[in-house]
Amino acid sequence: MRSIITNEGITYSLPVFLPVFEYGNRFVTTRALKDEFNFTALMTNAYFLYKKRELKNSVIPQGIKSFLDFEGLVVTDSGAFQQFSGPLYLSNKKIIRFQQDIGVDIISPLDIITTPGDNRTTAGKKLDATLKRIREGMKLADRATLIGVQQGGRFSDLRGHALEMLMEIGVKYIALGSLVPFFNKNHDIEFIGKVIKQAREIIAPDIPIHLYGGGDPLELPFYIFMGCDIFDSSSFIHYARGGWYMTPYGAFDVRSGRPESLPYACECTYCKSDDIWSDSRILALHNLGVIRDTMQEARVRLEEDTLADYLDHVTTVHQECFPESRFADSWNILCNE
Repeated sequence: MRSIITNEGITYSLPVFLPVFEYGNRFVTTRALKDEFNFTALMTNAYFLYKKRELKNSVIPQGIKSFLDFEGLVVTDSGAFQQFSGPLYLSNKKIIRFQQDIGVDIISPLDIITTPGDNRTTAGKKLDATLKRIREGMKLADRATLIGVQQGGRFSDLRGHALEMLMEIGVKYIALGSLVPFFNKNHDIEFIGKVIKQAREIIAPDIPIHLYGGGDPLELPFYIFMGCDIFDSSSFIHYARGGWYMTPYGAFDVRSGRPESLPYACECTYCKSDDIWSDSRILALHNLGVIRDTMQEARVRLEEDTLADYLDHVTTVHQECFPESRFADSWNILCNE
């Protein structure tokens, strides 16, 4: 099994899920993440801290871990996704230096996201620009690990080229970028699975792979089986806001109240409250617990070499509950390639 070794020499075993934490959010605290849910790692957005003067002035002198009251592994995003909302007025150099200065363990370059609609020429230009920023970042990142972000959009050959260049640059941590638009309600994981399998074939076996935005407990064990190690998401909150109750077999709509039957008997503290069916905060905490438990189940199964059997079970139950889902078909395609 792969691991992450920080610049301070601390080892974190993989696979791992990084709850996305935004300072000041009302759904969960870092104390709850570490004491109640036993998470040893999280991801937060460095750009949000950088752009708000009062937060920036607070985090710089004390460091990110003291600021967040979280001593585990801290990974940060650079604000790349926020480029869709308008210009950031921020350089790659500045955000990399900021992440280092506040004591982040794993830092992100200001990569350029590729949308599924981008044509080959556009995707290629964004890939080249991202690689240029990663090369620049590798010269700056001497107190943290810089993430090598793969771009290439929907073009497998461009994604393969990106990985080859990242290996040539010498990155020690790979993130698969611009895949969030490919997550869908029908759970068609064919394209994402192909990207993961290609990455694991190209990069060195000891280098961890981070799937940006992966956060559905149904899918996570399958991505782990294919060779993915790290996931980040605030899905537990987004699902709850939409009225979706997570289980290891798929999410159920609870906007009309308690479901009549579920393939999953959850005994968490939050499920003992009738308010879970009407309070998005309570529902979010249940969802977070499901993700944690699913990751733990996958980790144990991986160690025992029984993960494949677990995936068969999950696929069967999921399709019985959601017969219109594309999940089983897309998984079978990946298995038979």
